[in-house]
Amino acid sequence: MKPRKKQIIEDFKNHVSSGKVALYKKYRMPFVMGERQGIYMTDVDGKKRLLNCHCNGGVFNLGHRNPQIIETLIRATEKFDIGNHHFISSQRAKLAKKIASLMPGDLNYTVFGVGGGEAVDLAIKLARGYTGKQKIVSLKGGYHGHTGLALATGDEQYRAPFGKNSPDFVQIPFGNLEAAYKEITEDTAAFIMETIPATLGIAIPDKKYMQALRKRCSQTHTLMIIDEVQTGLGRTGKLWAFEHYDILPDIVVLGKGLSGGIYPITATVFREPLESFFNQHPFIHVSTFGGSEIGAEVAMKVLEISAAPSFLEHVNKIADYLHTGFEKLKKKHPKTIKNFRQLGLMAGIEFYKEKHGLLFTKAAYESGMFSLYSNNDMHVCQLLPPLIITKEQADEILAKIDKAVSKLKFYSVAFGIKEFIDHLF
Repeated sequence: MKPRKKQIIEDFKNHVSSGKVALYKKYRMPFVMGERQGIYMTDVDGKKRLLNCHCNGGVFNLGHRNPQIIETLIRATEKFDIGNHHFISSQRAKLAKKIASLMPGDLNYTVFGVGGGEAVDLAIKLARGYTGKQKIVSLKGGYHGHTGLALATGDEQYRAPFGKNSPDFVQIPFGNLEAAYKEITEDTAAFIMETIPATLGIAIPDKKYMQALRKRCSQTHTLMIIDEVQTGLGRTGKLWAFEHYDILPDIVVLGKGLSGGIYPITATVFREPLESFFNQHPFIHVSTFGGSEIGAEVAMKVLEISAAPSFLEHVNKIADYLHTGFEKLKKKHPKTIKNFRQLGLMAGIEFYKEKHGLLFTKAAYESGMFSLYSNNDMHVCQLLPPLIITKEQADEILAKIDKAVSKLKFYSVAFGIKEFIDHLF
């Protein structure tokens, strides 16, 4: 380890997070991002290169440092800056109009933010403000962010250290319509879910389930909030993942990939009738950096690329190619891999043994790939490669998965799970 890397780690430990440094030291994963381009990122000391198969939850859909996005950003700085949220903005107007043109139905209005949690907070605030009701129903194992109202929709492990949750927030099991019909009532302001709950292990819902949820929300005058922070912008082979289910949400939350991996921006998109709440309270919600005019330009380019039919066709072709490879890997490792959960290029490896998702993260790292386990279901490790990958790079992903699973299987058989952890870490 070069002195520069040692110093970076020491400074991070002393001034950012000693806990993270201790954790990565324990697992022997002291990776410090240095050069990054396309689907790869290299350690600052140049000794380790990782194929990014997590993409920070979809931030790098278009790869690291996408040249078109960088060029757009540079051009934007020649004319724009952050802007001012108090004024009417040409760039926010242009971006919101573009989003409306790409959304189905009357999802015609957008309020911009900076982080996904902020965008979810706004969605819940709007639901409560518009309906005059308080109850919010979400899914157990789902994840919507670490900020106020977003945090309240998540599992106890994320919110318990900060005190008791409001009784107005209720969670129900994924896939359980009986529970949904019991809790989504006339007293409910909103039901919120990720189209595909990633932290729950890339749990892909059935079409009938999604349509039944939409019907129940309509019956009870409950707003349906769909969180597309990770699933949106082509990740599943359609521009918006909810399009697979032939439903129209009342509110859609976008983030991560909208930034192009370059400039943070999120969007809370809602149906036209809901705008009446902001008509009465135009300054009830503000975000100083939300919808930065520079960020709006970047997001416009992201949408231009992601919505192109040729781009979505590419995603689906690569997804089909990977699916074939996944099936071969499943047959090769029948005692280790239970299944591959996949919709487009949103996928997860489901293992038979709990904790194998966590252990696969380490094994994949050793094999030159970053793939993050699903914290709310450790049977699963997520596979979210950049959407720009080629067939050759897909082959590389499959080879690294094979190598990592083989290593996992060897250690599991030789030492057992506990001994495997002790041996590696």
